[in-house]
Amino acid sequence: MTFELTPERKQARVKEANQMPAIVLFDGDCNFCDASVQFILNRDTTGNFHFASLQGDAGKALRERHRISDSVDSIVLIRDGVPYIKSDAAIRIAEGLDGMWRWLRFVKIVPKPIRDFGYDVIAKHRYEWFGQKQTCKLPTPEERSRFLDQQPKPPTR
Repeated sequence: MTFELTPERKQARVKEANQMPAIVLFDGDCNFCDASVQFILNRDTTGNFHFASLQGDAGKALRERHRISDSVDSIVLIRDGVPYIKSDAAIRIAEGLDGMWRWLRFVKIVPKPIRDFGYDVIAKHRYEWFGQKQTCKLPTPEERSRFLDQQPKPPTR
């Protein structure tokens, strides 16, 4: 027995995905990743991006929902219900930032294996080069609203 979505349900899913903000999953223990999140926050004045750490409950749920392997410890962008990893995620994030950062979209002309090799070199050495976080910057209330693990949880009965 196969399960197929009705055309109406497919349209509803597309509409739902298009109304969701883009979500950046990041390594919550990595200084470089934290700096990257701060970089995005400072250059995303329209609030295109929301955030969740890979280690948090929201990040774990999103990984499961989008079938992202536990072995993926790099930045992940989920946009319109589609997950992007490594250099694809970084380029798509840059496209959504203010200013000249959008021009990084032209890095796509570099073959993906070469882009991902460069990404992997930085990712492999990120703790060694940038360290691990011992403390966290306290986000402003506006910034906090963009972190999925910081959202108020409904009361349980």
